[in-house]
Amino acid sequence: MLATMKKQSAPAIKANPEWFKGWFNSPYYHLLYKDRDEVEVKKFIDRLLEELQPAPDATILDLACGKGRYSRYLASKQYYVTGLDIAEESIRFAQKFENQHLTFFQHDMRLPYRINYFDYIFNFFTSFGYFETEKDHLKTIANIAKGLRPNGKFVLDFFNSKRVIRNLRHEEVKQVGGVTFIITRSVDEQCYILKNIQFEDKGEHYDFTERVRAFTLYDFEKLFAKAGLKISKTFGNYKLDPFDEASSDRLILVGCKTGC
Repeated sequence: MLATMKKQSAPAIKANPEWFKGWFNSPYYHLLYKDRDEVEVKKFIDRLLEELQPAPDATILDLACGKGRYSRYLASKQYYVTGLDIAEESIRFAQKFENQHLTFFQHDMRLPYRINYFDYIFNFFTSFGYFETEKDHLKTIANIAKGLRPNGKFVLDFFNSKRVIRNLRHEEVKQVGGVTFIITRSVDEQCYILKNIQFEDKGEHYDFTERVRAFTLYDFEKLFAKAGLKISKTFGNYKLDPFDEASSDRLILVGCKTGC
């Protein structure tokens, strides 16, 4: 399960369950995913803020913030934003942009951060479902609930796993920045979606595998309930249209700590 990184001549390595620690710190991760539509993302965040109506001085946690692009966008609206990510290199980069409305810290989302502190916690772009056990996934959601103030809201942006599996693109070749990525996808017996990424650069061969649990709306309802959160709204895309299990690209959930 680890995003392994090895020379072509190296022997096979047993997969490490914490693949995300190596892969998210790799420059190749940022190269492969650099073409996300920034205009679409900012429109999504604007629609989300219009839906949620945060107070002008709201405290917001961007959980799994990466290099902080969207934390910076939220902070530009004068909210008080904290960005957390497990990737040390990403946080080191993001900290260059800190100001009175914006701070960044390296942190593992399975561990508590602040208690009864945030008005909103956001987890964007399928940045959940990476862990080996349900215990770790539940622990994460429970920590999110603890981090919210009473009546605080948690927004989880996940892929619609049923549609992803039904339309799985098993093989793909993608050329980015002079690197040819050979990508294969599959679903394992534990209902994790696997994305294997192989490529060569500067005479070295690399092999990474992403592994994300194919959570459904029903799965999230159970996780949220165990953590003390109630799902109040569901959306199916970045335009915030209603969620439809058969056709929606995304599963976007709004969970409330109390008083939904």
